[in-house]
Amino acid sequence: MAAIRPESHHLSHLRYNFTVKAQNGTPSSVGAFRKLLDAFAGEIPHVEEGDIEALHRMRVASRRLRELIPLLALDADTTRRLSRRLRRVTRRLGSVRELDVLMLLIEELEGNARYPREGLKRIGAAVLRARTAARERMAAKLPTPKLERLARKLENAAKRLESRHTKSASPTRANRPKNTWQWALDARLTRRAERAHAAIEAAGAVYLPEPLHAVRVALKKLRYTAELRTQTKRGRVTAEIKAMKTAQDLLGRLHDLEVLISWTRDAQASLFPPDLATWRELDALVRALDDDCRVLHAGYVHDRARLIAIADRLRATKPHTLHVQQVAS
Repeated sequence: MAAIRPESHHLSHLRYNFTVKAQNGTPSSVGAFRKLLDAFAGEIPHVEEGDIEALHRMRVASRRLRELIPLLALDADTTRRLSRRLRRVTRRLGSVRELDVLMLLIEELEGNARYPREGLKRIGAAVLRARTAARERMAAKLPTPKLERLARKLENAAKRLESRHTKSASPTRANRPKNTWQWALDARLTRRAERAHAAIEAAGAVYLPEPLHAVRVALKKLRYTAELRTQTKRGRVTAEIKAMKTAQDLLGRLHDLEVLISWTRDAQASLFPPDLATWRELDALVRALDDDCRVLHAGYVHDRARLIAIADRLRATKPHTLHVQQVAS
């Protein structure tokens, strides 16, 4: 991992602006927005230096911002433009992040005798070449000045929200912006829960990679929205969030192993000249990885009913009705 140097001078003012706390009386939506702005902008110089964990954190922040922005009292054009730009950032970062994760996974497995070492080295070399190329593309398509411009646009949006709240605040209207965004959040939570429930039902109990990946994505989006709602202090769903995070991590590990299997099979198919010994070593690697996938899938199936119960509970959410409740394991 590249060393991380102190933030450059031209970024210091940006970092300072984003660490300003929301003023007293500002709706919790703007407070949440500013918290995510700080997380996003603070990683810009570290991503520039090649810090793989900073890239991951920025990608997560961009996803959370995409989940929050449609709930804010911004005009439709601003919402659309910010969401589109953030989606592009998420996609660019994701193309590198997946290869970073794959390299970390290969390094982890190399220390375990269950996995053929030479096969892992061969795949690792191919992944490293692909990651280098992906980072070069990201540097060209998503340079630091572009990220800084997006950060400033997000900052300007936050200032407009704060200014609007200050001008509209009055004894009769003080609670209206807060209630409006919370009702929108409740609606989003219900919709995300419905989609998660549908994805879990569609995946069933059969081991099929694509439907299981859809479950993981749906659970991640539902968890982000549930965490936003928890920040409003209107509904505590700590147990549910923890259960979704556990399932998301399990399915994430499953997905990473499946991606590595795909790379290994591609390497088998592209062997030239044909080498039976190498082919067999790669085949042994596929079998070992597939065994791990089956074990992880069994863990998911064990928790499937609990996840359905969580989705059912959250999609039944009504304004001001959600309380702490442990979902039976």
